[in-house]
Amino acid sequence: MSGLELTLVYLLAAVLGVVAFRSLRLPPMLGYLAVGVVIGPNALALAQNSTGVSHLAEFGVVFLMFAIGLEFNLPRLRAMRRHVFGLGLLQVLLTMAFTMVGSYLLELLVPGLWDTSWQSALALSGVMAMSSTAIVVKLMADRLELESEHGKRVMGILLFQDLAVVPLLVLIPALGSPTNEMLSALGLALLKATALLTLLLVGGQRLMRRWLTAVARHKSNELFMLNLLLITLGLAWLTEAAGLSLALGAFVAGMLIAETEFKHEVEADIRPFHDVLLGLFFITIGMMLDWSIVLQRWPLVFMLMGLSLLLKLVLITVLTLALGATAGVALRTGLYLTQAGEFGFVLLSLTYEQGLIEPVMLNPILASMVLSMLATPFIIMSSNRVVMRLVSSEWLQQSLQMTSIARQSINTSRHVIICGYGRCGQNLARMLDGERIPHLALDLDPDRVSQATAAGDAVAFGDAARLQALMAAGLSRASAVVVTYLDVPSALKVLGHVRSHAPHVPVIVRTQDDHALERLRAAGATEVVPEAIEGSLMLASHALALVGVPMRRVIRLVQDQRDARYSLLRGYFHGADDSAVDEGGQERMQSLTLRSGAHALGRNLGALLPDLFDARILSLRRRNGKTLAPDAGLQLEDGDTLVLCGRAEVLARVEEKLLRG
Repeated sequence: MSGLELTLVYLLAAVLGVVAFRSLRLPPMLGYLAVGVVIGPNALALAQNSTGVSHLAEFGVVFLMFAIGLEFNLPRLRAMRRHVFGLGLLQVLLTMAFTMVGSYLLELLVPGLWDTSWQSALALSGVMAMSSTAIVVKLMADRLELESEHGKRVMGILLFQDLAVVPLLVLIPALGSPTNEMLSALGLALLKATALLTLLLVGGQRLMRRWLTAVARHKSNELFMLNLLLITLGLAWLTEAAGLSLALGAFVAGMLIAETEFKHEVEADIRPFHDVLLGLFFITIGMMLDWSIVLQRWPLVFMLMGLSLLLKLVLITVLTLALGATAGVALRTGLYLTQAGEFGFVLLSLTYEQGLIEPVMLNPILASMVLSMLATPFIIMSSNRVVMRLVSSEWLQQSLQMTSIARQSINTSRHVIICGYGRCGQNLARMLDGERIPHLALDLDPDRVSQATAAGDAVAFGDAARLQALMAAGLSRASAVVVTYLDVPSALKVLGHVRSHAPHVPVIVRTQDDHALERLRAAGATEVVPEAIEGSLMLASHALALVGVPMRRVIRLVQDQRDARYSLLRGYFHGADDSAVDEGGQERMQSLTLRSGAHALGRNLGALLPDLFDARILSLRRRNGKTLAPDAGLQLEDGDTLVLCGRAEVLARVEEKLLRG
């Protein structure tokens, strides 16, 4: 197969795998592993794990370590030090210790199935200690759990696991040395790593900042990208030349750039290389799997998978519990981290290259890791049911949480439920306070909730996407629900709950842009406010004012744009504090509810046109709270509310005509 044909096979397989797994709402990394197995030499044999492809896959690991280095900034580590250097450190050390003991016991109990040296056991213990950052973080983000109590502990452990890869990358090559030279090889590797890292980290940050600043002054994206690749691959080559690994140099490059102001630009620039090459790495890992050996030794595969899942579940749960977490939080943390990780594959590949394990052992280990990762989404999705069944106090704890929310809302009605108490939610709450409108906010950040509660704000810890939290917040008595965060899947859940249990309550949703506008409206959103649109209106208003357009005209132009976008803002409802005289016959809004006996009941909107004179119907709201766009075929029913727009004298005539005929 030619180089072009091989490239096309890889690309086609990668595209199909990612599409299939994304459609199943599973991480694409699992798709890469699956297609690697399918097209590999031990299945369909569509592609061979050639030297060129292996080199490209190595670059995938390099960029993975570079991206991890970018994440390791000192303020973040300092903020999470208790979870990272407490829980994370203990998890890695104890997992490695128990794995070595378990390996020794397996060799005694089932010598025919398991046979490894202590060097292999030590290398494999590092593989065992890793969990999948890519899978777990994506699933937690989808479930809005990154700021939860178990989410913070999971992130702390994952951060330390990523950090622990660095010494393991130094240790494993030393373990592959002859026994009589191992100690000296390990000492020399540690000495080289210490000297090189000290040299790079002490003077490297200042030099890196100056170099990137000089490059950025040329304002050339191509030059900046070329320098970025040069720095990453150059430091990787430097550490490899020093007898260490490529990945270690890439990690250091990421750490150096993380301390500069160019970090976020670099993350955006490097992402395409990182994702594509890392996908190629996982395809090559899948191609290593020989299913004939796996089928021959299937008892070992399932034994390894079961023992690894059980060991990590029990160990992480007990550690988390011992460090002060509740039983529910501890069990969730354990369930989320039972699987193997992408760095486990990196370390396993390095272990195999050093000759520490034979192919007959590699394939069962690799298969057990792949199966554990495939099981992860299902374990996490069922984690709540497992915790509820096994932890009796979890029911009580969740009941107390709902009771706490209900206690704050029990004496309120016609209040606004604010979903999310970030900057947008807090600004809304202050405006509601100014108008003396009752409100209650729900937020999942315990630190923010505790600080806001101490300051006297009406906020409670709870997930607004859960029906129980909304009902405890008094959904049925609320006058409105406002979703202030930008997560569309969560907003759709909120809309679904409101539509099912309180359809009369209007819901306003904030979004990043208008891409999901129709989906949110179809789900029942009364109004959708895209940030990008509002930002552009503010930019336009300031620009017009600065170039000399009169302020009254600027306000009018912006209002016209909003009228075109938001049905609820077309015109203004007249109030007692408004001027009794319209300025130049300015239009206003008026809502008109049709009660039993009204002349317009039973008629279609299209038939009402002669009765409207110069007024317009902006929207129609049913008795059940559902808001509809005006359509000529809509028939008016008892309890319908029409939102009309027109001049005052016209609206008075329309009201008389529709009610009395």
